[in-house]
Amino acid sequence: MTTMTEAEASVREFKMPDVGEGLTEAEILKWYVQPGDTVTDGQVVCEVETAKAAVELPIPYDGVVRELRFPEGTTVAVGTSIIAVAVAGAAAEPEPVTEPAEEAKPAARTPVLVGYGVAASSTKRRPRKGAEIPAQEPAPAPAQEYRAAVQAELNGQGAAATVEGSRPLAKPPVRKLAKDLGVDLATVTPSGPDGVITREDVHAAVEPAPAPVAAPQVQVTPPAATPTYDAARETRVPVKGVRKATAAAMVGSAFTAPHVTEFVTVDVTRTMKLVEELKQDKDMAGLRVNPLLLIAKALLVAIKRNPDINASWDEAAQEIVLKHYVNLGIAAATPRGLIVPNIKDAHAKTLPQLAESLGELVSTARDGKTSPAAMQGGTITITNVGVFGIDTGTPILNPGESAILAMGAIKLQPWVHKGKVKPRQVTTLALSFDHRLVDGELGSKVLADVAAILEQPKRLITWG
Repeated sequence: MTTMTEAEASVREFKMPDVGEGLTEAEILKWYVQPGDTVTDGQVVCEVETAKAAVELPIPYDGVVRELRFPEGTTVAVGTSIIAVAVAGAAAEPEPVTEPAEEAKPAARTPVLVGYGVAASSTKRRPRKGAEIPAQEPAPAPAQEYRAAVQAELNGQGAAATVEGSRPLAKPPVRKLAKDLGVDLATVTPSGPDGVITREDVHAAVEPAPAPVAAPQVQVTPPAATPTYDAARETRVPVKGVRKATAAAMVGSAFTAPHVTEFVTVDVTRTMKLVEELKQDKDMAGLRVNPLLLIAKALLVAIKRNPDINASWDEAAQEIVLKHYVNLGIAAATPRGLIVPNIKDAHAKTLPQLAESLGELVSTARDGKTSPAAMQGGTITITNVGVFGIDTGTPILNPGESAILAMGAIKLQPWVHKGKVKPRQVTTLALSFDHRLVDGELGSKVLADVAAILEQPKRLITWG
């Protein structure tokens, strides 16, 4: 191993990058290097899990590992140094200066460069309390204007907002607490920095106040103690990473978009025969051919015939956004939780190309290597609950999409075919859609088209 003296090397800090377009933190799953190891530019040094996927992080320079800043299993904020590397001939990076939380007030969010942490900011900070201010520099604003600026910042109104100088300074949660306890903030003595009223100030104002004779006395309930459990009979698993993000997305979708679900039971005997024929087709050699492939193709044809189903609702602009492309999402269950990667421009793919993309998507998801980009920009989704032996379900929309199709188990069942009861391959499909932009007629047409294609697969040729 090549060694470097202190004079020959300087320490570079590799910071947690933003690997998912706006994510704020990631958990270190595994370190691939240890202190003393030599690393080269582009070498993967660790694997992290974000709220969307597991991602491997390469180091952007050559050197020798000096220190791993955090152990495996630690959740680290974006922009925080995670590994120190001794680099030959590089200028030393200054140690980060840690300031109290109430004094660090950046003017704007700093953009993050992938692989290099947070970019350096030229934003000037307000001097620390007690710091010496040159006598020749006048105060930046009169006291009343400064008070108004602080109040505006606490209220989230920006620097341009103004308030009356007599209004007490307090953050929104403190104002709510005071309102709930019946405390007039004008009578409270502030103890926070810059004359800001804190929660403790509000509680202190409640305690000495005599309660009215006819009114019940206000009691402040202490925070509940951490619940205990039997460790021998129960296991608690922290909710984080992909599972935490999925839970938040599903709750947001369920209580934002008005869901409607329709069902149809379909004879897919001819589709199952076509699957077997395609497996022997030389054009499909080496590709994944299964019922999901033909259901995906049937949905794409149904979207082509009913394009308004492929849309999204823009709440801010109060507009319906019609998509002229289909990024087809496929829900995949992984050890880290449910993820929905999508096949980009699935509408433009031939059946062999669709089969190839579907195979790559599934294998990548199973290996836990799905990238954040692969899970963004979806327009409509398929979820295959049939692989678990379930007939069907009522799927929840993937956020930002208008519809999701659930595919149930395919089972041999008695079915009336050509006037006689015969054993046929049957499945049940369920289509959930956002009723703000998809009415019952449109949703029914799409589901009926998918069912008709699966009953008579030759429609793939005549309709597609």
